[in-house]
Amino acid sequence: MQITGAVALVTGANRGLGRRFAAALIERGAAKVYAAARNPESIDLPGVVPLRLDVTDPESIREAAKTAGDVTLLVNNAGSSTGSSMLGGSIEDIRLEMDTHYFGTLAVTREFAPVLERNGGGAVLNVLSVLSWFTAPQVAAYSAAKAAAWSLTNALRLELAPQKTQVTALHVGYMDTDMAKHVDGPKSDPAVVAGLALDGVEQGRFEVLADDLSRNVRAGLSGELPALYPALVS
Repeated sequence: MQITGAVALVTGANRGLGRRFAAALIERGAAKVYAAARNPESIDLPGVVPLRLDVTDPESIREAAKTAGDVTLLVNNAGSSTGSSMLGGSIEDIRLEMDTHYFGTLAVTREFAPVLERNGGGAVLNVLSVLSWFTAPQVAAYSAAKAAAWSLTNALRLELAPQKTQVTALHVGYMDTDMAKHVDGPKSDPAVVAGLALDGVEQGRFEVLADDLSRNVRAGLSGELPALYPALVS
């Protein structure tokens, strides 16, 4: 689909990658950009339409779909990162990760699927992660939720195809945002990542692998597990 003239909605658009998505959409000529956040007063990007949307609140999602009935591109970007492990983290934090990344993405997409169909099909872009395919104790809850969201994205791609709604998945490693401020090492520019993802939407791609880390881990899935997890044999 073409970004120029599209009506887009970006969840979690008040900061980080979501804000970069909203800015890039405006720069590329989107007709309207709904910048959604739990607190719409936190949206400070000129040219967007602030919209209240909490992906863990069904009533909030329903109200957003009523307001934004002209959407042709849905960007499921809202996220959480609790740093919880599976054995040591709280069940509440682990559940929050699933409620945000999996059930939240599902709920928003279910509510907006009829909107997209009425408006000609359009597209959905789901922000996933290299951690959809790889995990470690300090990101285990996040990774499990992103893995679930990857499977969800593949299922949605199949179920939305009859209404001519394309579904693109973005996989990326660490970006220079607040969520990864504790991470030492290379980080991608979120503005560049947003641009690559929107390129993928325009090209009708199923997946966008935005950095070398994502490409290498994706390729490693065809090998034996110790290649990804050397600690298993150390």
